[in-house]
Amino acid sequence: MATVLYSRVSTKDQTLEHQRLQAEAAGFKIDLEVADHGVSGVSTRLAERPEGKRLFDILRAGDTLVVRWVDRLGRNYNDVSDAIREFMRRGVIVRTVINNMTFDGATKDPIQMAVRDALIAFMAATAEAQAEATKEARRNGIEFARRPDAPERKYLGRKPSFTRQQFQTVCDMLELDRGISEIATATGLTRQTVYRIKADRSAAEAALASWAA
Repeated sequence: MATVLYSRVSTKDQTLEHQRLQAEAAGFKIDLEVADHGVSGVSTRLAERPEGKRLFDILRAGDTLVVRWVDRLGRNYNDVSDAIREFMRRGVIVRTVINNMTFDGATKDPIQMAVRDALIAFMAATAEAQAEATKEARRNGIEFARRPDAPERKYLGRKPSFTRQQFQTVCDMLELDRGISEIATATGLTRQTVYRIKADRSAAEAALASWAA
């Protein structure tokens, strides 16, 4: 029985290492890491990704698939829920680093099955909703920047002191309840910057989107 970590990042300038480090910090002993680099979780189904496709070939009954969160499998409701259920049908246990969720197809109790399936549906829907919210924020930022009456400097404001990768790492570590000092050390950001991101993640995301536009 093997423990397989699946990691994914959407752009080429992002790194995958933090997803493995988070899994190890949470107590997972990883036997094999499978990773897709620069692959969208919105437009590309798990089974259509180069490494995502491998998961369906290598995972066997009794294996455990570990992901940082279900959004690594995808950001489309049907794709995520179908993938998790397919793995469970094969006898694979799916576990998340964030929130320490476990999805196991072995249970036959109808109440436990109902709760499990409801959680899968909720988490898959949340992953898609987050993707839609991010796209909407970026779309609005670009549209606003193109308006002739939008003062560029007033709109852009101060350039973010963090990259998208640093922002994502901060969010990931906050989900794992890491301390501000630990996050600052891991990302190379100041404590004040980490505090600002923690206080208003939406504003931090909007600032990144504005400058990207």
